[in-house]
Amino acid sequence: MQLTVRYFAGARAAAGRAEETAPAGRSLDELLEELTERHGERLAVVLKAASFLVDGLACHDRQAPLPAGATVDVLPPFAGG
Repeated sequence: MQLTVRYFAGARAAAGRAEETAPAGRSLDELLEELTERHGERLAVVLKAASFLVDGLACHDRQAPLPAGATVDVLPPFAGG
């Protein structure tokens, strides 16, 4: 089973794409490790500062398994006020 990862702003630029799929059932921390391996250090820097939504809700438990069919939004810090 899969989940969808959507990248916004600087995360999109660092990943070189707007979205992709990844296997479900792993934790957010495990997913981020895989995404870093796929896309390199530039994305790793963004991921360290980003916030994450799982199906539209802030992810507070980075060790909980991500469900199949979920959408994970990667939101880097935004400038402005």
